[in-house]
Amino acid sequence: MTPIRIALIGTGTVGGGLLRVLARNQEEIMRRAGRGIVVARIGARDVVKARRAVGPVSGPDLPIDDDLHAVATDPSIEIVVELIGGIVDARRLVLAAIGAGKHVVTANKALLALHGNEIFAAAQARGVMVAFEAAVAGGIPIIKALREGLTANRVEWIAGIINGTSNFILSSMRDSGASFASALAEAQALGYAESDPTFDIEGTDAAHKLSILSAIAFGIPMQFERAYTEGISQLTADDIRYAEELGYRIKLLGISRRVEVGESNEEGRAVGIELRVHPTLIPARRLLANVEGVMNAILVKGDAVGPTLYYGAGAGAEPTASAVVADLVDVTRLHTADPEHRVPHLAFQPDALSSTPILPIAEVRTAYYLRLRVADQPGVLADITRILADGGISIGAMLQKEPEAGTSATDIIMLTHGTIEKRVDAAIVRIEALATALSAVTRIRVEDLA
Repeated sequence: MTPIRIALIGTGTVGGGLLRVLARNQEEIMRRAGRGIVVARIGARDVVKARRAVGPVSGPDLPIDDDLHAVATDPSIEIVVELIGGIVDARRLVLAAIGAGKHVVTANKALLALHGNEIFAAAQARGVMVAFEAAVAGGIPIIKALREGLTANRVEWIAGIINGTSNFILSSMRDSGASFASALAEAQALGYAESDPTFDIEGTDAAHKLSILSAIAFGIPMQFERAYTEGISQLTADDIRYAEELGYRIKLLGISRRVEVGESNEEGRAVGIELRVHPTLIPARRLLANVEGVMNAILVKGDAVGPTLYYGAGAGAEPTASAVVADLVDVTRLHTADPEHRVPHLAFQPDALSSTPILPIAEVRTAYYLRLRVADQPGVLADITRILADGGISIGAMLQKEPEAGTSATDIIMLTHGTIEKRVDAAIVRIEALATALSAVTRIRVEDLA
């Protein structure tokens, strides 16, 4: 059978990995797909640099063009692989390829989180596929698991370590007692963090990915703009150490959960979706708490199957290329299938997406770690516990550290039972107003993940 012809736009780390995997495993891929998959054309902003990057794999005769639009709309191409990253140019090229009747494979999580609804609608109207396994967690097949493997389940919640850079930093802080700044510098020296690491350390990258996962899990549109996002840059070595003393580890988690809210009525209680990324204390005995370094892991709880864990390399040239090739094989298999009988982009039929609202963080219910720097004098603890009790917040565990040498200041660390976040917000305002409070209260959310 004639090989399917693809155009690769972008020859960076993942693009190079894709070419290597396709070349090395072509026979195996052909046996799985039923026909060959051939890179027939490459688009790159810098042709000379691209030729230097891909030449050893693709040979000198593969056409490389800096007219990316022409590559994306070439009549001889059947699948366009978008790996240039960014948003503005990528969106324009993906929509152009769809408009020209091309299937699209992309690893661009930011593009999908921000413009996925538009892109999927355009693909649906044109009868083409958009595949994006590589957009979340690199080589871990979490998109396919949610869209297909867990179809029989009502997904209850997702909790994932979906940013390797932040996980490496937190692992380094725990292992060595290093400060956040030192651990970040180590990550940059090893190439795990960009020179500008903001998207990683402030949770934006994880929120992009979580927006995609939650849309597939719960059958809702992409809603990145409603995700609560908090990073790890304010965490201290003290917090890492105190969490360990309490039997917990701190991870940057993306959490999405279907919850009942409000009062019951004749139709039952209303439902909302939590969509949040933030540092989280997890019991050290949980598998997710023991995912270290740059590895990713996603825990999905389904009503029928129970909890399932997906673990592996969340980034890197060939792990991500593995997911791209898996998409290419899927699209090749379904290339001639009736568009009405393909797996929907977001797992649910397009006309059956839910309008279930995203909960504001103030309405989320969870437990909390609170660290308070206070004056070491009688009555301080009583004042704090009274404020918490007034807010209906109960304490599950507590540590009180010895005053630092030469000072009259001490740290009090508390773990609360589950409560609504706005109650904790109100209590923190009152605690910080105490004359004995010597600094802002550190608040980190706690999840049991049972």
